[in-house]
Amino acid sequence: MSRPGVKSIILILALVPSALSAEKKPKDESLLTLERIFASSEFAAKSMATRWAVDGNGYLVLEDAAAGGGGQNIVRYDAKTGEKTIVVAAADLVPPGETKPLAVNDYAFSQSGSHLLIFTNSQRVWRANTRGDYWVLDRAAHELRKLGGDAAPSTLMFARLSPQADKAAYVRENNIYVEDLRSGEIRALTADGSKTVINGTFDWVYEEEFDLRDGFRFSSDGRAIAYWQIDTAGVAEFTMLDNTAALYPRLTRFAYPKTGQQNPICRVGVANLADAKTRWLEVPGDNREHYIARMDWMPGARRLLLQQLNRPQNTNRVMIANPESGKIETFLAEKDKAWVDVHDELIWVGGNQQFTWISERDGWRRGYLFTPERKSLEELTPKGYDAIQLLHVDEKQDHPAAYYIASPENAAERYLYRVGLDGRGARRLTPDDQPGWHDYQISPNGKWALHRFSRMGSPARVELIALPDHKPIRVLVDNKKLCKRLDKLARRPVEFFRVEIENGVALDGWCIAPPKFDPKKKHPLLIYVYGEPAGQTVTDRWGGAQYLWHLMLAQRGYFVMSFDNRGTCSPRGRDWRKCIYRQVGILAPADQAKAVEKVLAERPYLDAERVGVWGWSGGGSMALCAIFKYPKLYKTAMAVAPVPNQRLYDTIYQERYQGLPSDNVEGYLQGSAVNFAGQLEGNLLLVHGTGDDNCHYQSTEALINELVRHKKLFTMMAYPNRSHSIQEGAGTTLHLRTLLTDYLEKNLPPGPK
Repeated sequence: MSRPGVKSIILILALVPSALSAEKKPKDESLLTLERIFASSEFAAKSMATRWAVDGNGYLVLEDAAAGGGGQNIVRYDAKTGEKTIVVAAADLVPPGETKPLAVNDYAFSQSGSHLLIFTNSQRVWRANTRGDYWVLDRAAHELRKLGGDAAPSTLMFARLSPQADKAAYVRENNIYVEDLRSGEIRALTADGSKTVINGTFDWVYEEEFDLRDGFRFSSDGRAIAYWQIDTAGVAEFTMLDNTAALYPRLTRFAYPKTGQQNPICRVGVANLADAKTRWLEVPGDNREHYIARMDWMPGARRLLLQQLNRPQNTNRVMIANPESGKIETFLAEKDKAWVDVHDELIWVGGNQQFTWISERDGWRRGYLFTPERKSLEELTPKGYDAIQLLHVDEKQDHPAAYYIASPENAAERYLYRVGLDGRGARRLTPDDQPGWHDYQISPNGKWALHRFSRMGSPARVELIALPDHKPIRVLVDNKKLCKRLDKLARRPVEFFRVEIENGVALDGWCIAPPKFDPKKKHPLLIYVYGEPAGQTVTDRWGGAQYLWHLMLAQRGYFVMSFDNRGTCSPRGRDWRKCIYRQVGILAPADQAKAVEKVLAERPYLDAERVGVWGWSGGGSMALCAIFKYPKLYKTAMAVAPVPNQRLYDTIYQERYQGLPSDNVEGYLQGSAVNFAGQLEGNLLLVHGTGDDNCHYQSTEALINELVRHKKLFTMMAYPNRSHSIQEGAGTTLHLRTLLTDYLEKNLPPGPK
């Protein structure tokens, strides 16, 4: 989630008749405009999409082919020497009878490297482009063939090659198919796929909240496939209306379990490729009231490892399954009084006799080594601070070690650490003279890493480093041209600070100040908020167009600030993150209001009569809570794609943090902004896409009804058939940002007074 008495009250479609044209002024390189930020590529940062080769001694990139046929080559760069080799030429990706190579949306090599799987002609399904066409290249024979037989274009999903590269499997219209790469024979592994029965992929809620998309796994011997099956029969459907696609409106219906409502059935089966028969795992518990959030084969054994959450999501049971018998044994149960998370940082070590595990059981997010045979946990990362992300375990060096991301002293930053597998010798590897945000993509052999680092207002630099000494090898992306453009802008460095809101509680914050301001005068303050457990706004990393928009507002005379309240996912310990349990929409706006009051008191140049707040998704919900619950403090609010009523959001996200509506009635009432609409006193702008499948337009309409009932004036902009990101359609992003800017300047005037 992401989150005066008048007879005829509202309306109101907020158009921007003058703002779009008003931006077209003579160019001043020191000042930003909406067109420069959102309608040009002037400030686009360069990036580099890379992946490591299997041996770990080189990395792969897609590069435009120099030859006249177009297309892209898959190129390997040697990590040590930088030597470039074309691994697969674009010319090899020309389909029979065609003259142009395939457009490569994604690719994957078989384990031996003998075959290449190409994903192309992709189409969007909810968040990502996951439906398309797949082709297989036999590299030795230079033969390229399309998978799917007579399947219609762009109907295959999540194709993958078997470990032996003799077969491919994929999902088509909710069934799993296996295709023999030698004979071309296609067999249906499942046959019950339908509108409600989904094999090998997921429904809306599993995809959105557990980040699950591809839902099947080959066994290491290639003889079986384990897969999820989701049955949405009995789950209430949500309906979206598209008024603009055709002469008559079109309806889109999909299963969407709202808080407290019936969930889909989820189960895992193992199908033998020889007879296409499925053995269902005997996972304990009601399969509507539990979630199977992770599943994969255990390396070196014909067993499956599952992570199962109960519906309140306060227990994660790690189970080992026997696919022949279907029997299940629980080896580990992670519990919490609030909620627990599923983990992707599970790495097998010690000859596949142990795996890494993440737990907050002692108050910090730490790495452990778990031994299933002994059911024992051994400490891996140190006490006293959060291991934000476990990246890699290197057992091949003289001193086996784990690499992880942490930032013990500053929650807004991220750094690389290394610790021995005995839990000793933890040390920071990122140089001390590189403050900011660091990401690492470590090679499979642990010898190299692609290192990306940035700061707010400074775009990412990408370099290759050697491990474990963090020695720079070569710069891959420097963004020097963009840095020069940014240096010409009128701006101050972003200020990072902490504000104490009560004894022992200090919130992290940042401030973008006007390039020049008179401290003896009063200036407006705009707060950017998210505030929910799924996000963090106070991060010292390049912010792209969002940062530039905030900087543009500062150039026009606003102070722009953001705070991470308690309950956000900052690396400040378990109690910091989980004290918000059953208090979403209650604790966060209270913390935010205290922070605003404190900075107003400490900084006399801020104007208490001109305080605004804005946010998107969960941040839109927080902006509503702010202006409704603290009407004397906030004068203007802009809420984009909010969820004003928590009862209208999905089970997995909302129940994780609030509990079920039946056992937290007061929490849902007090945490939902819609119940405080009658307290509105200031200026409110609501913005929503009518095609938002995530945070439904329905919830904003319910809020409109409450505002009307209480005779409250406000402004509303509905973007027809736009999704949660409100980006579809020509000119949409520029229009939206112009709308926000225009509304802010009219209702929270910029500049000193």
